[in-house]
Amino acid sequence: MSPIIRIPPRILNQTKYRNRYSLLDLYRSYTWVPNALKLLRKNKASKEISPTFIERMQLAVTEVNGCAVCSYAHTKMALGIGMSENEIYELLGGETQAIPPSESIGIIYAQHFADRQGFPEASSVNHLKITYGNSQALTLHAACQIMLAGNIYGLPLSSFFARFKGKSYKNSSIAYELVMITFGIIILPFALIHGLFLPVGLPFETTP
Repeated sequence: MSPIIRIPPRILNQTKYRNRYSLLDLYRSYTWVPNALKLLRKNKASKEISPTFIERMQLAVTEVNGCAVCSYAHTKMALGIGMSENEIYELLGGETQAIPPSESIGIIYAQHFADRQGFPEASSVNHLKITYGNSQALTLHAACQIMLAGNIYGLPLSSFFARFKGKSYKNSSIAYELVMITFGIIILPFALIHGLFLPVGLPFETTP
């Protein structure tokens, strides 16, 4: 029997973007992907950070942005690595009671990262580094970057699908959705090549 995929109503029934991103935002997020994937692959081999911690970070980012498409995809991933349906549902609903104390700073960072649309404050980055050390902090930050890139593309896709159910977002338009969905694919290879030349490291506060 397949696990039940439950998405909180606050995500399924939302009527507008909590954060509306531009094509430039999407391009910028794509440039993070090469280095972020390298760090996550390295962690998968070393098992320095558990897969469930990585997934909780990504669910926390998705919860802030409210991306329905990403919520479905990552619920399936989280179930696949052994997280319970209730824990996933609570995380996507913004509840943090089930989070292990050792991961709480990371989850708070993920929420802050998403709130700041990928531009965390220096104090928050430093707190992450002090708590987990530079290597783990880099990996946790990379998990947030990958998830935000998915959210930025997934949000207009979510609105586009909702449009067919008569529930399109108030602060969206069919033109915006089609531009983000179509050009999001076109710009991807250019952004990934660009990202190969970017240095690996934790950021400090940056202005978009």
